[in-house]
Amino acid sequence: MQPKTFLITISSHVFIIMFSSLITKTQCADQNYTVCAPQSCGNLSSISYPFWMPTKQESHCGHPNFKVSCKNNTIPILRVSNHDYVITHVDYLNHSFHLVYALVYDESITCPTPLNNLTLEHTPFSFSTNSAEFFLFYNCSNLPKEYYVYYPISCKAGEGDQNDTLKSFGDFHFEDLVEQNYSLGLCESVVAVPMDLDTDMESGSHGASSYWKMNYRQILSQGFTLNWTLHDDAGQEDLSPVESNKTAVILGTGIAACVLLSSTLCFFLYRRHRKKEGSSSAQFLNHNKSYSPSTARSNFNILNGSTVFGVHVFNYRELEEATDYFNPLKELGEGGFGTVYYGKLRDGREVAIKRLYENNNKRAEQFLNEVEILANLRHENLVNLYGCTSRQSRELLLVYEYVSNGTVADHLHGKQSKQGLLPWERRLSIATETASALVYLHDSDIVHRDVKTQNILLDSNFSVKVADFGLSRLFPLDVTHVSTAPQGTPGYVDPEYHQCYQLTEKSDVYSFGVMLSELLSSLPAVDITRKRNEINLATMAINKIQNCLQEFVDPSLWFQSDSEAKIEITAVAELAFQCLQSTKEMRPSMNEVLKRLLTIQDQLGSEVDGAEVVDIPADDVLMLKGDMSPISPPREDNFVARYKPNASV
Repeated sequence: MQPKTFLITISSHVFIIMFSSLITKTQCADQNYTVCAPQSCGNLSSISYPFWMPTKQESHCGHPNFKVSCKNNTIPILRVSNHDYVITHVDYLNHSFHLVYALVYDESITCPTPLNNLTLEHTPFSFSTNSAEFFLFYNCSNLPKEYYVYYPISCKAGEGDQNDTLKSFGDFHFEDLVEQNYSLGLCESVVAVPMDLDTDMESGSHGASSYWKMNYRQILSQGFTLNWTLHDDAGQEDLSPVESNKTAVILGTGIAACVLLSSTLCFFLYRRHRKKEGSSSAQFLNHNKSYSPSTARSNFNILNGSTVFGVHVFNYRELEEATDYFNPLKELGEGGFGTVYYGKLRDGREVAIKRLYENNNKRAEQFLNEVEILANLRHENLVNLYGCTSRQSRELLLVYEYVSNGTVADHLHGKQSKQGLLPWERRLSIATETASALVYLHDSDIVHRDVKTQNILLDSNFSVKVADFGLSRLFPLDVTHVSTAPQGTPGYVDPEYHQCYQLTEKSDVYSFGVMLSELLSSLPAVDITRKRNEINLATMAINKIQNCLQEFVDPSLWFQSDSEAKIEITAVAELAFQCLQSTKEMRPSMNEVLKRLLTIQDQLGSEVDGAEVVDIPADDVLMLKGDMSPISPPREDNFVARYKPNASV
């Protein structure tokens, strides 16, 4: 066959193949449109991507989180966070939809009571900006003092016989109850229900004026609005199957046109430059010989390397298996950055796997940058980072060593708290090791931003392992979450944050002062069942340390301690007082805190070695050291004056 004839034949065949492919694509698009055509259910006349109905459409027609069931062929039901909701409206243009509790539509249920909070973690949903939380207090033995300002609920939560003395009520302003020191223990359950508010309702006092005209079922019928955001694994916005096929058809048409033009051009070039074109063909073949399957595998390995920045890159499927597909029973805890699961790797290692809440293309890029920083952090009192998933993974996962003995919070006032389990020597050691880890982080230009006893893990020897360090660098300051926000946890947050909205190293010092107060008192940082001026432990500590330290210290700790231990306890109390100052300039640095703790541990102990043991009053203990001043007002002494703004010493 002549070269000219050969070229024409090849061009014709290529064009025919591309044209046939285009026709096939068009036919596939038509088939997909038929299979994924919009469906109707009740008041929703056009249910389409990302929503889909499994009884009428195939699974590829929608997103897994948007599976709609049509109850009695009239009520569109969407299941979110293990609860059924009725979809009353969908705005496809603004990616939002309105939901109402399905219980409200069941006339056989006289008291439709949502018994659990709605959580949106690990879903593509988010609450709309005009949503507010309406708090429902079920089956309470006593009502707040000013009950008339709350919305009464005539029916009771739960099934079976009810005690007629129990009352239920609702309100938008949870903080009102906190101010009244109302104990939540008086109620069987408290549930936060999302609800849409209009402009008039937002400005109303104690909720919404129009709500007072409704009965309980009408209130729940108001419902709420959710927004949705969908991304594929690369962080790009997901397209529906029909839109994807339309894109394929357009792309196929363009390719076919390009092939036709290229074939025509090649034909004319062949006629004018036969020799040159032949030479080019030879070069083209030589170039292709250098490409092989091994080259492709090499490029793949570079993209999905077994290590990145010195830490192992785990396969997402392996971590799924390690956590039994993120079984809720494997959850170890939940924080501002994500949920932590217990896992066991294929090699037998026990690990803690943190499943980060946020994942998009921009965050994935930042994720890799920050892994590099975390990988270089090495300290005996920091939890070790074993590895992570790749940025192409469907979720961002961090894999840490598993620390088996719970948290400091568990041992102080949680499920593992037992009298005598944390003697003073052990508590002082915990404080010193935690301070050492924080100094290391600050020297690495990392502010922890969420120092709390729940983030201080203990191994089998009660040695400290600080968790959640460095993760704050992954998130902007305005990111929030229902339990713990990246800017801190209630009770631990630097008071200056509410003025400047910035957290610094001195913010960690303040949070550490709260932790010292917990170690001294065995009390949680926040407890709304305490007196109003003592709900916040930091406020209680400032007052008690100045006036009656013995009342603040855990009684079992104080009365079981000898004179030397009481000296140390009092010295640590003064250090906590310094850390809890409202202005950051009045607080010591973390490095100074560590030095003081080491002094209390080592030097103060050695000063009383060989001396006669005497029972020294707590108020006079600090006079033993020349650089400490006495702690006990009522007189306005140097200790108090030194930590007052603009005080002269």
